[in-house]
This record gives sequence, structure tokens and C-alpha cells, in this order.
Amino acid sequence: MSVFTKVSHAELEAFLAQYDLGTLIGYTGIGEGIENTNYFVDTRRGRWVLTLFERLNYDDLPFFLGLMEHLARHGYASALPVADNSGATLSSLNGKPAALVARLTGQSVLFPSLAQCAAVGHALGELHKLTASYSGICENSRGAEWRRATGETLLPKIPEDARSLIADELAAQAQLDLASLPQGVIHADLFKDNVLFVDERLTGVIDFYYACNDALLYDLAVTLNDWCTEADGSLNKAHSAALLSAYRACRPPNEAEKAAWPLVLRAAAFRFYLSRLYDWTFPREGDLVHIKDPEPYRRILVNHRTQAVPGL
Repeated sequence: MSVFTKVSHAELEAFLAQYDLGTLIGYTGIGEGIENTNYFVDTRRGRWVLTLFERLNYDDLPFFLGLMEHLARHGYASALPVADNSGATLSSLNGKPAALVARLTGQSVLFPSLAQCAAVGHALGELHKLTASYSGICENSRGAEWRRATGETLLPKIPEDARSLIADELAAQAQLDLASLPQGVIHADLFKDNVLFVDERLTGVIDFYYACNDALLYDLAVTLNDWCTEADGSLNKAHSAALLSAYRACRPPNEAEKAAWPLVLRAAAFRFYLSRLYDWTFPREGDLVHIKDPEPYRRILVNHRTQAVPGL
């Protein structure tokens, strides 16, 4: 979450007139994240998150908003999109597609406990079960072809050591066929800053705007890489065991997934190394823009390439 598009008090009041949420009390920009413009919004009738979509277009967004509504209606801890007075959850503001969702309680954690890792593993497994009944279809915009194209774009612009790593990993990843593994709708970005807790109780899963159809195992790898790695890029064995055990209780991986697991972990690390390195190399303009350091994901990728990973 970042602020690329400014919204004035008057502009927000006019936007909120489309909703039955009471008068505006206050709002503030959210500086974390890298893709969309986000504001916390308080009105007389509640607390909300306003998102202006900087890259997604109007045709893309019904998939994401429908997914969030599907999950929330089934009792999952997802923010419910807010319908305006015409019943629509998608609107526009300052020339950008825009949506309001209910703001969930809780805070993200920087150093998760074993119990919190287990809660996330359970939440991911439950998500994969619930999305089986969601009919929306959305291709992974950061899938294998994106990783190949982005890596090749970066090669002439980066130092030799990074070029060597990316070129070698592109060759290795060409052997991975994620489409052959069990598929479904995945979150694809279940990082620590996208999960909310009150103490050790998970209260919310947010930011579904990378959700897509892809291998379920890839989603598990994305999640494990963020929740269970140490500063040197190695996996914390206890945290990994807690998360994986809770996930397996909801959805046991099959034999093909177990065999693919080490390379899928590398694919998930490679995706975020590439995206962060790209943003670092080709920065975007905006207020409160947060560009994440690619180095942690380089370390994770290198560790997965050189060290044994916990089995499924």
C-alpha cells in the first residue's frame, strides 16, 4: 500500500456521498506497500480502507472484490467490500478505479510466534478450500512468463553477480511446470503485513489484489518464505514446521507437490526478488512510495539453491 494519487478532503466527501456511511471524520494515507493508493477513512458509521487502483483496470477488479465478498460471506476473516447506494462495490475517484472495504481489527506482526505461524498455515489451508467454490478466473500476472520477461529486462541493468544469479535461476525455473500441480484461487501475497492479529488470534487477511488462479503449492511457498525465514535467508525450522503442519491438516499435499516443493520455494523467492529488484532499478513516482529492498529475497533464493529445505 502506498500513496500515488492524492485525494483532497472535498474530493473524498464527494466520493463518500455515494455511500450510506455517515459524514467524514478523517482520513490518512497508508505508506506501506508498492502497488495501489490506500487511505484509512473514518466516518460516523465506521472505519474503512479506500483503495485507488493504479495498475488494475475496471475489468480486472470484479474478480478481486467478488473473491473478498465470497470469503467474507463464508465466515473467512476477509474484509467485506462496501456497496454504494446503487449496489456497486466498484467506483472511481480522481480518474482511478476505487473501492471501499470494511477495516478489520488487529495489527500485523513483524516477529511471529509459533502460534501465529500455525494460524497462518491454517488460514491459508482454509482459503484454498473455500476458493474451490469461487467461479472467478484470473491469470497470475506475476507468473512464469512475467518472471522470464522481467529477468531478461533486468539483465542488462544490474551488476554481474545479480546477472549470474538471475540467468542461472531462469534456466532452472524453465524446468518447473506449475500447471501440472493442483490448481485453485490463491492469495499470492500472504505476507506478514497482510495478516492481522489481536494477540495470537488471527483477525484478518487483507490485500487480495494479487489473487489469481495458480498452483496451490506456490501460494504455500510464498507464505512460508515470508513468515518463516531468518535474516540470513535460512528457514526457521520450528516456524516452518508449525505453519506446514497446520496447512497439511486442512489440505494434505500430494506426491507430485512433495517432489516439486524445493523448486517451487525457489520460484516463490525468485518472483519477489525480481519484482523488488525491478522497482529498485525502475522506481515509480508518488507520495509516500515504499520501495522494498530486494536483498532479503536474494538471500532467501540463494539459501534455497544451496541448502536442503524442510519436506512436506
